[in-house]
Amino acid sequence: MNAHDPPFLEFENVTVFHGEKMVLDSLSLAIRRGESVAILGPNGAGKSTFIRTIMREFYPVLDRGPVTFRICGRDTWDVFALRSAFGIVSNDLQYAFTREITGREVILSGFFSSIGLFNREITPEMERRADKISAFLEVGHICNRPMTELSSGEARRFLIGRAMVHDPEVLILDEPTNSLDLHALHAFRQTIRKIASNGTAIILVTHNLQDIIPEIVRVILMKNGSIVGDGPKEQLLADGPVSRLFDVPVSIRKDDGYYYATGY
Repeated sequence: MNAHDPPFLEFENVTVFHGEKMVLDSLSLAIRRGESVAILGPNGAGKSTFIRTIMREFYPVLDRGPVTFRICGRDTWDVFALRSAFGIVSNDLQYAFTREITGREVILSGFFSSIGLFNREITPEMERRADKISAFLEVGHICNRPMTELSSGEARRFLIGRAMVHDPEVLILDEPTNSLDLHALHAFRQTIRKIASNGTAIILVTHNLQDIIPEIVRVILMKNGSIVGDGPKEQLLADGPVSRLFDVPVSIRKDDGYYYATGY
């Protein structure tokens, strides 16, 4: 990335309401292109609303002062072009794909932003791309099994494959390890590390410290719809900031590049 490139994401004074409730309160932040970031906070902090605002599912109110809301330096986007600029994996998406669709069909559906293929025309280039992604994610041997027969961890990797079909600049992961057992968590973290090492930036949204892979160096702390901390991982993943974030006394330990909370 060129040092003069605009940030991937610029929010300034972004306030979002869901019905009568304010769920984002004057959010201001910038994420540089190529930068991998974790957004950490308790349930109800506004993390998923933040992601849905990036996706143009929610919009900031305009009656609370000047608002900046840009992606890659642009204020306006065609929604389909926007969704090909980055890939997203969420629990809502996994729920939507829990049906009689094969893993391979899940990956191919990323070309159409659809749930399934519905007689779409699949080109040879799409087939080759799906094969390449399946091999990269090490799921080629199960790609013809339906999603309903896969474990949560296996299904999650196919959703990652779906998000990668357009070779996105950024992969957004919204609470990615919910429902994963220890084996699946290990495999998932190794997969994300592999993707990050391959040059794709990661925006990881989570309430679990142990989701934050070593390749992520910046952490943003969110609580009650506001940013309460933003800086280097080593400074913010410490006893005091994490205890205040979750309103519980914890001790933070680091092991092999990962952070864990104990004592609560």
